Amino acid sequence: MRSIWPERRPQRAAMLNDEPAALSDPRLQGLFGAVAEYLAHQHRLPNVPLWAYASDRYLDRAWHVSPFADDAMREYLTFASPAEFASRNIFTEERPLRRARSPSPFKVSA
Repeated sequence: MRSIWPERRPQRAAMLNDEPAALSDPRLQGLFGAVAEYLAHQHRLPNVPLWAYASDRYLDRAWHVSPFADDAMREYLTFASPAEFASRNIFTEERPLRRARSPSPFKVSA
């Protein structure tokens, strides 16, 4: 995969340099590390920020990120999850940061 805008790599790398503030939820700590590593690889940045590899960025127990708690969904997420997430025991869809392109199927009444 070729980067569309290689000239933007320095700006993208700079956005990942500063470590986010520590949170009390270990799942979010791990998620921040996974997202940083995933974005660095997706944009072919020269390196992943070191803070993303801190021990508190890895979960002790599996977290299947899904509103559905059934065995079939857990199995799908286990195999579909990108390595940057799976290595941290976080299991999500194959493109975890994609934007929704269609309208929401749920209607919100005011």
